Amino acid sequence: MARPKPKVVTLTDAAAARMQQIMREAEEKFAGVRIGVTKGGCAGMEYTMEYAVEPGPLDEVVEENGVKLFIDPKAILFLIGTQIDFVVEKLSQRFVFNNPNQTDACGCGESVTIVPAEMEA
Repeated sequence: MARPKPKVVTLTDAAAARMQQIMREAEEKFAGVRIGVTKGGCAGMEYTMEYAVEPGPLDEVVEENGVKLFIDPKAILFLIGTQIDFVVEKLSQRFVFNNPNQTDACGCGESVTIVPAEMEA
């Protein structure tokens, strides 16, 4: 019997609540949030988040705490096991990616070094 496939990404309650609020206040109707990674920044990669009208044909769809996440297929191995949180600090608020595959980050926190997750056979 095959094990259930783990979710690529999970959301904390704070992140889900903030995403729901952003989606409600958006000028257009969006189906969810597309999550990915792109090359860039001084550490090599950056996380991406954007509104999505519909999932891409190969996106992995994750429903978490009332939010639909569409995971870019090129990012899946970089994101497996990631928890997205939303933190409010004295002078800022932001989404934080707690990624077990992240090995380094730049000083400003905008870019990261991520290694692909090892897939179990």
